[in-house]
Amino acid sequence: MRLRCALLDDFQDVATGIVDWSPLADGVELVPFTTHFPDEDTLAAALADFDIVVTLRERVPFPASLLARLPRLKLLVASGMRNSVIDYAAAEAHGVTVCGTASSSTPPVELTWALLLGLARGIVEESQALRAGGPWQSTVGADLHGRRLGLLGLGRIGSRVAQVGLAFGMRVTAWSQNLTKEYADEVGVHLAAGKEELLAGSDFVSVHLALSDRTRGLLGEPELALLKPTAYLINTSRAAIVDQDALLAALHEGRIAGAGVDVFDVEPLPADHPMRTAPRLLATPHLGYVSQANYRTYYGQAVENIQAYLAGSPVRRLP
Repeated sequence: MRLRCALLDDFQDVATGIVDWSPLADGVELVPFTTHFPDEDTLAAALADFDIVVTLRERVPFPASLLARLPRLKLLVASGMRNSVIDYAAAEAHGVTVCGTASSSTPPVELTWALLLGLARGIVEESQALRAGGPWQSTVGADLHGRRLGLLGLGRIGSRVAQVGLAFGMRVTAWSQNLTKEYADEVGVHLAAGKEELLAGSDFVSVHLALSDRTRGLLGEPELALLKPTAYLINTSRAAIVDQDALLAALHEGRIAGAGVDVFDVEPLPADHPMRTAPRLLATPHLGYVSQANYRTYYGQAVENIQAYLAGSPVRRLP
């Protein structure tokens, strides 16, 4: 009897066609799910008869309570080699092998700049007006050249965002709790004395930090109040780093020029969520890692992971 493999959150319905799954055809039945399961009870019921689950990034938590309700589950494949929503100890206790895949940082870098440029040049407003027969030019673009880009985080993604900013002729400043002047100099950016200096002096602020106890709520009402009224905030990292109520208040009150957001406190975003109607907001549905190349890597290596597991030699094991 073939094993059953669930492909979770295949929103675009591309998982089974973007790579070749035929090496598994004889032993594995693929079942893609194109909608998100809203709660643990629904998810547990849907996955009760599956031996293998492939999940993307950190879209679906696998806590101990869920793993205990999936007695048939033997292999969990997550895209990326780091996942904070899987209880690894519980997986081991229940005999579930967890494997990951490679993941490129290029797509979130590119999306960061798509949001930043979209805000700076009023792309959405101008395009909608043009198509609807509205006014011919209604915005005046915010220049990038000579303006200051402030980066909260200068890691794998932040450093690449910095290089693009420098290519635009921007003055780039960075800060994080562990960032050293030596590394900032190596990247070619200025090290801010603190987050307050970075926020107050930047025309564009982009968040590129991992979520942790130290970064949760890092930008609250007092921090957002430091931003210039002409400044833009971009967050393609984690929603919880920025206080969502404080951000909504800043947008509604016009205390910042705008925000570009790809991450939310609840995902998928409920239809009545205030982020859907906030002014001065350019929002995308968590597309940071969603690209053709990344999906080919995720699903292609998922095939390899399943093959290796079935052969008795799992690869890319997590954590």
